[in-house]
Amino acid sequence: MTAEALAQAKVNLTLHVTGQREDGYHLLDSLVMFANVGDTVRVSLADKTSLQVTGPMAKGVPTDESNLVWKAAQMMDTDAKIALKKILPHAAGLGGGSADAAATLRLISRLTGKPIPDDLTEIGADVPVCLGNRAARMRNIGDEITPMRELPALYAVLVNPGLAVPTKEVFARLKSRENPPMPEAIPEKMSGAELAEWIRGMRNDLEEAAIELQPRIAQVLNAIEVTGGCRLARMSGSGGTCFGLYRNAETAGSAAGRLREGFPAWWVKKAKLNAPV
Repeated sequence: MTAEALAQAKVNLTLHVTGQREDGYHLLDSLVMFANVGDTVRVSLADKTSLQVTGPMAKGVPTDESNLVWKAAQMMDTDAKIALKKILPHAAGLGGGSADAAATLRLISRLTGKPIPDDLTEIGADVPVCLGNRAARMRNIGDEITPMRELPALYAVLVNPGLAVPTKEVFARLKSRENPPMPEAIPEKMSGAELAEWIRGMRNDLEEAAIELQPRIAQVLNAIEVTGGCRLARMSGSGGTCFGLYRNAETAGSAAGRLREGFPAWWVKKAKLNAPV
């Protein structure tokens, strides 16, 4: 028996860095949504675990125990044949590896009936939120998750210029680690336009540090901002993927086309955020 799932890209619409623990972990407050684009994970039970990676972003992806999908199978104490089609760029601020691991956990649980372990910190801080695949607020080190069930879908364009941005190096350049969190209550019953405007008033505290590390991120943000109908341009996570928010699918599609034409070497995807897939 084989099961397959889309490992949806995680987009940090906001990312406030609110402190740092003694063990070095940073405290965050982030509103995330998931896109209808991502990697594809296919799992079948086997006598021995194996991993095959294909797709346009397969180059450089490990196929051994160091890959998070392999670690997910180990955590489920299950041998599996795993096929991973990589669509999302690496170290891109889209939670690709965590989304792949979360999809693997869900698929093995579906095939075996085994429950997914409660403690997933061994794999990564983003794995728990990626299990839900829906809008959520992440706090603390990412382990405090509050589902946001009444937020509207958003139309977006995701853009990565081919930059791998190591998260540790971005945090190392962070000038302030004690910043205000988002408001305690996030209003949920908003239109897409109202939500985009609310997000505009929030921040990604890693953006400045990421631009210092990779100045081309500023070029990406500027390119998105000047596309027709762009409501907001911001970096996701620790970069280097940036996103633009738009009024509807048509406007987002037009912007994506313009960006592909102007920057053919860039990874550009039209996406719908917070939509069932």
